[in-house]
Amino acid sequence: MQRKYSLSFLTVADVSPVEAVKIAAECGYAQVGLRLLPAAPHESEYPILTDQHLIQETQAILNDTGVKVADVEIIRINPDFDEKKYSQFLDVAQQLGAKHILIAGNDSEQNRLIENYAKFCELSKSYGLSCDLEFMPWTAVKNLTQAQTIVEQTGQSNAAVLIDSLHFDRSDSTLEQVQAIPASRLNYVQLCDGFADYDPSDEGLIKIARNNRLVPGQGDIDLVALIAALPKNITLAAEVPNLELAKLPALERARINLQAIQALVALANVDAVAG
Repeated sequence: MQRKYSLSFLTVADVSPVEAVKIAAECGYAQVGLRLLPAAPHESEYPILTDQHLIQETQAILNDTGVKVADVEIIRINPDFDEKKYSQFLDVAQQLGAKHILIAGNDSEQNRLIENYAKFCELSKSYGLSCDLEFMPWTAVKNLTQAQTIVEQTGQSNAAVLIDSLHFDRSDSTLEQVQAIPASRLNYVQLCDGFADYDPSDEGLIKIARNNRLVPGQGDIDLVALIAALPKNITLAAEVPNLELAKLPALERARINLQAIQALVALANVDAVAG
């Protein structure tokens, strides 16, 4: 099976959904990630959630290019989470043919988090969407073990774990834990690189995650080993927001990251054969 690659929203956050799809197609990505809801309070609303003309334009370019929408962002499960408020989000995601929803856990009361997550999974299932829980060290879901436990305890078949290589590296998560996850609980993985020396505070981690990720292969994270530990058919998404890299055209950014990930996949394959 041919490996599939996705162009995550944050790598080309400065372009429209239509342009992101065009860029993905030109570079050779099979999929894209789109953001429908703000990730932070200061972030502006995204027109694609309510602009039917933009939705139709995006649908048209997806059909023309054959590029698919892998994931849509972002649902934050907070203490006062109400799944019924997200019907428009789910409807637009379905119209775009999305497969996965990026979920962040922001409720320190784990039982309530699991209950709300399970309810949202149940609702999303009727739209043909999976709910992929991303662990991040500064959130209420801090590592791979905790994310997998929460996913399993929902009892929902469309609940899954989302591994981001940066968060994996900065949390107490291991390759053995990656290998132990059932393939049915992993849909896609976000890849970037980072330096071994970093600010471990929440503020430092967030700053790097949002603005200073490195092109895969240009840092100190053992991405070859991570790729080798993953299911062979899993989609690899390039998520590389970087303020310096942002000075380059979005097309060039997308191409650099795809080529970098493909080179790492080739190394992982060589290591697997040698092993």
